[in-house]
Amino acid sequence: MPIASSAYRLLGPDGPYASEQPGTLGGHSRQKVYGRLDCPVALSLIRRGKFKVEYRVFFGDADVARACGYRPCGACLRQEYNEWKRRR
Repeated sequence: MPIASSAYRLLGPDGPYASEQPGTLGGHSRQKVYGRLDCPVALSLIRRGKFKVEYRVFFGDADVARACGYRPCGACLRQEYNEWKRRR
């Protein structure tokens, strides 16, 4: 389904959608992990070509990212990651 013309494309539980607001979190669709947009580990992987940007997705918030089946990043979201790991 085509997305309406908008400045941003975010991922939600029902798939991608157009948004007038940018996402607050980024993720990797293959690894199913999400984190802050300024995550030093993700930025380093992107810079070194180890994190393919075509797999990058964006979320409005952490609740949406979790609803999509993504887990928190162990580097930039350490507390959320530890909570996620304990619940597993």
